[in-house]
Amino acid sequence: MALPQRITELSPVAVPGVAPRIRRCTFRRLSRVDIAGRAGYEVSCLYPDRRLPLPLGDLESSAAVCAPCQADHVFRPDED
Repeated sequence: MALPQRITELSPVAVPGVAPRIRRCTFRRLSRVDIAGRAGYEVSCLYPDRRLPLPLGDLESSAAVCAPCQADHVFRPDED
């Protein structure tokens, strides 16, 4: 016969952070980079002529530039 044992409190597993919501743009370029052993993304904007990319930083810092963008014609049609 098995004896009842105490169940210790289990701490929740760390949940990865929710990525910032960035509207899908036809001129945005994401490049995967490895910095100090961590994988991340570098964001560049190719608007308006797609010749010279404008570096915007990582996903979080680029949201401040991409979110207020007024060029509605550059966003994908399935975006709101």
